[in-house]
Amino acid sequence: MELRHLGRTGLRVSRIGLGTLTWGRDTDENGAAEQLKTFWEAGGTLVDTADVYADGAAEYLLGQLMEDLVPRRDLVIATKSGSVPDPDRRFDGSRGHLLSALDASLERLGTDHVDLWQIHAFDPHTPVEETLQAVDIAVTSGRARYAGVSNFCGWQLARAATWQLAAPGVRTRLAGTQMEYSLLQRGIEREVLPAALDLGIGVLPSSPLGRGVLTGKYRHATPADSRGASEHLAPFVAPYLDETARRVVDAVATAADGLATTALKVALAWVRDRPGVVAPIVGARTAQQLRAALSVESLTLPDEICRALDDVSAPVHRYPDQDWSTL
Repeated sequence: MELRHLGRTGLRVSRIGLGTLTWGRDTDENGAAEQLKTFWEAGGTLVDTADVYADGAAEYLLGQLMEDLVPRRDLVIATKSGSVPDPDRRFDGSRGHLLSALDASLERLGTDHVDLWQIHAFDPHTPVEETLQAVDIAVTSGRARYAGVSNFCGWQLARAATWQLAAPGVRTRLAGTQMEYSLLQRGIEREVLPAALDLGIGVLPSSPLGRGVLTGKYRHATPADSRGASEHLAPFVAPYLDETARRVVDAVATAADGLATTALKVALAWVRDRPGVVAPIVGARTAQQLRAALSVESLTLPDEICRALDDVSAPVHRYPDQDWSTL
């Protein structure tokens, strides 16, 4: 699999990443092992997890598999800290919480460092300088090799990145930002993507298949074994089952028919090759689904197909995102 640099750093990762959101909950140890081995054998390196995935079980399971199945040195392990199970405060970006959470992640993963540590979300109740100090401590102490953020909007990303860049050699440059991005969710193109491109931050798209909807599996019904039929994941899928999404899914299916390929591969290739994107994070339910996603390596969409998909899925971006003089 082709490797790409994460932002303006020396870290190279596979241009498709493996997500572990369902590991330890919907995906058991055998299923996770088959996925990880399939990913590794295909040349994949970037494996993304978080301390809140299955309440830590995803990290623990990944740690067990690195010990017994796939060499740690062959993987780029990315995890996230900052989300908390508190209805009154969903995110905790305090230095104390973040560093304690990272230490707990390392223990579950069975490693002395992660390759990429990401702040899971912006905490409006903690000064961003305090949050970023935790990032600097994690890197200088060797617990993390690189750092990034997740779910930061445009101004939050720009503020955090420029704060770090203000003291080169002292503060840790942000390497990446993980955001939801697909043909059904192009919101990051408004401000996040331009900021990331300008600041040299690599984008790691989550849910690149529109939470599974872009595969076309929901065009006529909801499969019984799908996330859309799952009690705890159905609300996650539901926002992308409206009429607007249907038109995009139909266009993806038409493109797939014309290219004699699958809707999954068309949707994934589109987001993989967008400017600024480093590696979409694919979360598969089974190893068979993962193999189907990894087969996208051989596909590059023709320019006319990309333009057609751009048009049908284009978000409305007016003032102040466009040049005001043209409005």
